[in-house]
Amino acid sequence: MPKKSGPSHALDGEAATHVAELFRAFSDASRVRIVSVLSTQQMSVRALAHAVGISESAVSHHLRGLRQMGLVVARREGQEVHYRIEDDHIIRLFQEGVKHVQHG
Repeated sequence: MPKKSGPSHALDGEAATHVAELFRAFSDASRVRIVSVLSTQQMSVRALAHAVGISESAVSHHLRGLRQMGLVVARREGQEVHYRIEDDHIIRLFQEGVKHVQHG
């Protein structure tokens, strides 16, 4: 059996909690759909609501949680606020999850 790469020790409690919180962000289909759109472009709440087919208030609710988790950032442009994924690690993590699901 091939040897798996990675740490040879267990994560400490704090690190494990943070990783669990990160993956919890992907535990809701609406959030996953929002991340899917934001992984390719930045968007306003109105545009996101239209793109994923849920209400603006629901999108705002999910974005608030994603911001608190540090996964998305906001940028004000006039009257609108545009959101984007915080960094490429989140995009790659999301893409790898999609590949895993599509592979199986």
